[in-house]
Amino acid sequence: MSENRHRHAAGHVIERHRHDEHQLVYVHRGVLAVRTDHGTWVACADRAVWMPAGTWHEHRVYGDSEVLTLMFATGDAPLDGTAPAVIGVSALLRELLVATTEPGLGDADAARIHAVLRDRLRRAHGRPLTLPEARDPRLAHACRLVTDDLSRPRTTAWLAQRTSTSERTLSRLFRLEFGTTYPQWRTTTRVFHAMIHLAEGATVTQTAHRCGWATPSAFVETFTHVMGRTPGSYRTR
Repeated sequence: MSENRHRHAAGHVIERHRHDEHQLVYVHRGVLAVRTDHGTWVACADRAVWMPAGTWHEHRVYGDSEVLTLMFATGDAPLDGTAPAVIGVSALLRELLVATTEPGLGDADAARIHAVLRDRLRRAHGRPLTLPEARDPRLAHACRLVTDDLSRPRTTAWLAQRTSTSERTLSRLFRLEFGTTYPQWRTTTRVFHAMIHLAEGATVTQTAHRCGWATPSAFVETFTHVMGRTPGSYRTR
Protein backbone atom coordinates (compact mmCIF):
# COMPACT_ATOMS: atom_id res chain seq x y z
CA MET A 1 0.00 0.00 0.00
CA SER A 2 1.24 3.50 -0.85
CA GLU A 3 -0.20 6.84 0.16
CA ASN A 4 0.06 10.51 -0.75
CA ARG A 5 -1.26 13.84 0.47
CA HIS A 6 -1.87 16.71 -1.97
CA ARG A 7 -3.17 20.26 -1.69
CA HIS A 8 -5.19 21.61 -4.61
CA ALA A 9 -6.55 25.05 -5.39
CA ALA A 10 -10.25 25.50 -6.10
CA GLY A 11 -11.13 24.49 -9.65
CA HIS A 12 -8.13 22.21 -10.14
CA VAL A 13 -8.78 19.33 -12.56
CA ILE A 14 -6.82 16.10 -12.88
CA GLU A 15 -7.51 14.91 -16.40
CA ARG A 16 -8.96 11.52 -17.31
CA HIS A 17 -6.66 8.67 -16.34
CA ARG A 18 -6.62 5.21 -14.77
CA HIS A 19 -4.42 3.22 -12.39
CA ASP A 20 -3.05 -0.30 -12.35
CA GLU A 21 -3.89 -0.40 -8.63
CA HIS A 22 -7.07 0.25 -6.64
CA GLN A 23 -7.34 3.79 -5.26
CA LEU A 24 -9.06 5.20 -2.18
CA VAL A 25 -9.63 8.97 -2.33
CA TYR A 26 -10.42 10.97 0.81
CA VAL A 27 -10.78 14.75 1.07
CA HIS A 28 -9.62 16.05 4.42
CA ARG A 29 -10.73 19.56 3.43
CA GLY A 30 -12.91 20.68 0.53
CA VAL A 31 -14.93 18.65 -1.96
CA LEU A 32 -13.73 16.37 -4.76
CA ALA A 33 -15.88 15.01 -7.59
CA VAL A 34 -14.57 11.84 -9.22
CA ARG A 35 -16.18 11.39 -12.64
CA THR A 36 -16.29 8.07 -14.51
CA ASP A 37 -18.09 6.98 -17.67
CA HIS A 38 -21.02 5.93 -15.48
CA GLY A 39 -21.42 8.92 -13.19
CA THR A 40 -19.90 11.26 -10.63
CA TRP A 41 -18.83 10.09 -7.17
CA VAL A 42 -18.36 12.59 -4.35
CA ALA A 43 -15.58 12.58 -1.74
CA CYS A 44 -15.79 14.95 1.23
CA ALA A 45 -15.07 15.13 4.96
CA ASP A 46 -17.17 12.09 5.90
CA ARG A 47 -17.12 10.10 2.63
CA ALA A 48 -14.31 8.49 0.64
CA VAL A 49 -14.40 7.20 -2.93
CA TRP A 50 -13.14 3.73 -3.81
CA MET A 51 -11.93 3.53 -7.43
CA PRO A 52 -11.11 0.03 -8.73
CA ALA A 53 -8.00 -0.56 -10.80
CA GLY A 54 -8.38 0.09 -14.51
CA THR A 55 -11.34 2.48 -14.15
CA TRP A 56 -11.05 5.60 -16.29
CA HIS A 57 -11.81 8.69 -14.20
CA GLU A 58 -11.03 12.36 -13.63
CA HIS A 59 -10.89 14.53 -10.51
CA ARG A 60 -12.33 18.02 -10.06
CA VAL A 61 -11.66 20.02 -6.90
CA TYR A 62 -14.13 22.48 -5.35
CA GLY A 63 -12.77 24.88 -2.76
CA ASP A 64 -9.18 24.81 -1.52
CA SER A 65 -8.76 21.11 -0.79
CA GLU A 66 -6.46 18.66 0.89
CA VAL A 67 -6.72 15.24 -0.76
CA LEU A 68 -5.40 11.96 0.58
CA THR A 69 -4.94 9.02 -1.81
CA LEU A 70 -4.12 5.42 -0.89
CA MET A 71 -3.16 2.81 -3.47
CA PHE A 72 -3.78 -0.93 -3.00
CA ALA A 73 -2.40 -3.79 -5.08
CA THR A 74 -5.09 -5.66 -7.01
CA GLY A 75 -4.42 -8.85 -5.07
CA ASP A 76 -4.56 -7.15 -1.67
CA ALA A 77 -7.70 -5.00 -1.64
CA PRO A 78 -9.77 -4.41 1.53
CA LEU A 79 -12.83 -3.47 -0.57
CA ASP A 80 -14.61 -4.83 -3.63
CA GLY A 81 -12.51 -4.32 -6.74
CA THR A 82 -15.25 -4.48 -9.36
CA ALA A 83 -17.09 -1.14 -9.13
CA PRO A 84 -16.61 2.38 -7.74
CA ALA A 85 -18.18 3.01 -4.36
CA VAL A 86 -18.58 5.69 -1.69
CA ILE A 87 -17.95 4.65 1.92
CA GLY A 88 -18.62 6.44 5.17
CA VAL A 89 -15.57 7.77 7.03
CA SER A 90 -15.92 7.55 10.81
CA ALA A 91 -13.85 9.67 13.19
CA LEU A 92 -11.45 6.75 13.75
CA LEU A 93 -11.09 5.96 10.05
CA ARG A 94 -10.46 9.64 9.32
CA GLU A 95 -7.61 9.79 11.84
CA LEU A 96 -6.12 6.59 10.42
CA LEU A 97 -6.23 8.00 6.89
CA VAL A 98 -4.52 11.17 8.03
CA ALA A 99 -1.94 9.22 10.03
CA THR A 100 -0.91 7.09 7.05
CA THR A 101 0.12 10.20 5.14
CA GLU A 102 2.18 11.80 7.89
CA PRO A 103 5.74 12.51 6.71
CA GLY A 104 8.54 10.57 8.36
CA LEU A 105 6.35 7.69 9.51
CA GLY A 106 8.56 4.71 10.41
CA ASP A 107 8.06 1.27 8.89
CA ALA A 108 6.93 -0.34 12.15
CA ASP A 109 4.43 2.43 12.91
CA ALA A 110 3.17 2.38 9.33
CA ALA A 111 2.61 -1.38 9.45
CA ARG A 112 0.52 -1.10 12.63
CA ILE A 113 -1.56 1.78 11.25
CA HIS A 114 -2.08 -0.05 7.94
CA ALA A 115 -3.32 -3.17 9.74
CA VAL A 116 -5.96 -1.23 11.69
CA LEU A 117 -6.85 0.84 8.63
CA ARG A 118 -7.54 -2.26 6.55
CA ASP A 119 -9.74 -3.66 9.28
CA ARG A 120 -11.79 -0.45 9.50
CA LEU A 121 -12.14 -0.27 5.71
CA ARG A 122 -13.55 -3.81 5.64
CA ARG A 123 -16.10 -2.72 8.27
CA ALA A 124 -16.99 0.57 6.55
CA HIS A 125 -20.54 1.02 5.34
CA GLY A 126 -21.55 2.37 1.98
CA ARG A 127 -22.77 5.98 2.06
CA PRO A 128 -23.49 6.67 -1.60
CA LEU A 129 -23.56 10.21 -2.86
CA THR A 130 -23.46 9.62 -6.58
CA LEU A 131 -24.72 11.48 -9.64
CA PRO A 132 -25.21 8.87 -12.38
CA GLU A 133 -24.53 9.76 -15.99
CA ALA A 134 -27.60 9.78 -18.25
CA ARG A 135 -27.35 7.75 -21.45
CA ASP A 136 -30.67 8.52 -23.07
CA PRO A 137 -30.36 11.95 -24.76
CA ARG A 138 -33.81 13.03 -23.52
CA LEU A 139 -32.84 12.28 -19.92
CA ALA A 140 -29.43 13.92 -20.35
CA HIS A 141 -31.12 17.05 -21.71
CA ALA A 142 -33.55 17.13 -18.78
CA CYS A 143 -30.70 16.82 -16.28
CA ARG A 144 -28.81 19.69 -17.90
CA LEU A 145 -31.89 21.90 -17.78
CA VAL A 146 -32.12 21.32 -14.03
CA THR A 147 -28.44 21.73 -13.17
CA ASP A 148 -28.05 24.83 -15.36
CA ASP A 149 -30.24 26.75 -12.89
CA LEU A 150 -30.93 24.93 -9.63
CA SER A 151 -32.48 28.03 -8.12
CA ARG A 152 -35.64 27.42 -10.17
CA PRO A 153 -37.80 24.41 -9.23
CA ARG A 154 -38.42 22.51 -12.47
CA THR A 155 -41.42 20.20 -12.62
CA THR A 156 -41.56 16.98 -14.60
CA ALA A 157 -44.18 18.58 -16.84
CA TRP A 158 -41.89 21.53 -17.60
CA LEU A 159 -38.97 19.20 -18.37
CA ALA A 160 -41.09 16.90 -20.53
CA GLN A 161 -42.29 19.81 -22.64
CA ARG A 162 -38.76 21.07 -23.29
CA THR A 163 -37.32 17.63 -24.06
CA SER A 164 -40.13 16.73 -26.46
CA THR A 165 -41.25 13.75 -24.44
CA SER A 166 -44.05 12.85 -22.01
CA GLU A 167 -44.03 13.08 -18.22
CA ARG A 168 -44.61 9.33 -18.04
CA THR A 169 -41.64 8.58 -20.30
CA LEU A 170 -39.35 10.96 -18.43
CA SER A 171 -40.32 9.49 -15.06
CA ARG A 172 -39.69 6.01 -16.46
CA LEU A 173 -36.22 7.04 -17.68
CA PHE A 174 -35.26 8.33 -14.23
CA ARG A 175 -36.29 5.02 -12.66
CA LEU A 176 -34.73 2.91 -15.42
CA GLU A 177 -31.33 4.63 -15.67
CA PHE A 178 -30.88 6.08 -12.18
CA GLY A 179 -33.00 3.71 -10.09
CA THR A 180 -34.70 6.68 -8.46
CA THR A 181 -37.47 9.22 -8.95
CA TYR A 182 -36.97 12.69 -10.39
CA PRO A 183 -37.52 14.44 -6.99
CA GLN A 184 -34.97 12.11 -5.35
CA TRP A 185 -32.41 12.73 -8.09
CA ARG A 186 -32.94 16.49 -7.85
CA THR A 187 -32.46 16.42 -4.08
CA THR A 188 -29.14 14.58 -4.44
CA THR A 189 -28.06 17.00 -7.17
CA ARG A 190 -28.93 20.04 -5.06
CA VAL A 191 -27.09 18.65 -2.03
CA PHE A 192 -24.01 17.98 -4.17
CA HIS A 193 -23.98 21.53 -5.51
CA ALA A 194 -24.66 22.87 -2.02
CA MET A 195 -21.51 21.12 -0.83
CA ILE A 196 -19.58 22.90 -3.58
CA HIS A 197 -20.98 26.33 -2.67
CA LEU A 198 -20.25 25.79 1.03
CA ALA A 199 -16.71 24.60 0.26
CA GLU A 200 -16.15 27.74 -1.80
CA GLY A 201 -17.22 30.00 1.06
CA ALA A 202 -20.90 30.72 0.45
CA THR A 203 -23.11 31.21 3.49
CA VAL A 204 -25.91 28.81 4.37
CA THR A 205 -28.51 31.37 3.24
CA GLN A 206 -26.74 32.06 -0.07
CA THR A 207 -26.41 28.33 -0.73
CA ALA A 208 -30.06 27.69 0.04
CA HIS A 209 -31.19 30.27 -2.51
CA ARG A 210 -28.70 29.23 -5.19
CA CYS A 211 -29.73 25.58 -4.95
CA GLY A 212 -33.47 26.14 -5.00
CA TRP A 213 -34.67 25.79 -1.41
CA ALA A 214 -37.54 28.09 -0.50
CA THR A 215 -36.05 28.88 2.92
CA PRO A 216 -32.74 28.33 4.70
CA SER A 217 -34.51 26.16 7.29
CA ALA A 218 -35.80 23.83 4.55
CA PHE A 219 -32.25 23.60 3.20
CA VAL A 220 -30.82 22.82 6.64
CA GLU A 221 -33.38 20.06 7.17
CA THR A 222 -32.70 18.36 3.81
CA PHE A 223 -28.92 18.73 3.96
CA THR A 224 -28.79 17.34 7.49
CA HIS A 225 -30.96 14.37 6.51
CA VAL A 226 -28.72 13.48 3.54
CA MET A 227 -25.29 14.31 4.97
CA GLY A 228 -25.78 13.57 8.66
CA ARG A 229 -24.61 17.04 9.68
CA THR A 230 -25.91 20.60 9.33
CA PRO A 231 -24.62 22.76 6.46
CA GLY A 232 -23.24 25.17 9.04
CA SER A 233 -21.06 22.49 10.67
CA TYR A 234 -20.06 21.18 7.25
CA ARG A 235 -19.02 24.66 6.16
CA THR A 236 -17.01 25.22 9.33
CA ARG A 237 -15.21 21.91 8.91
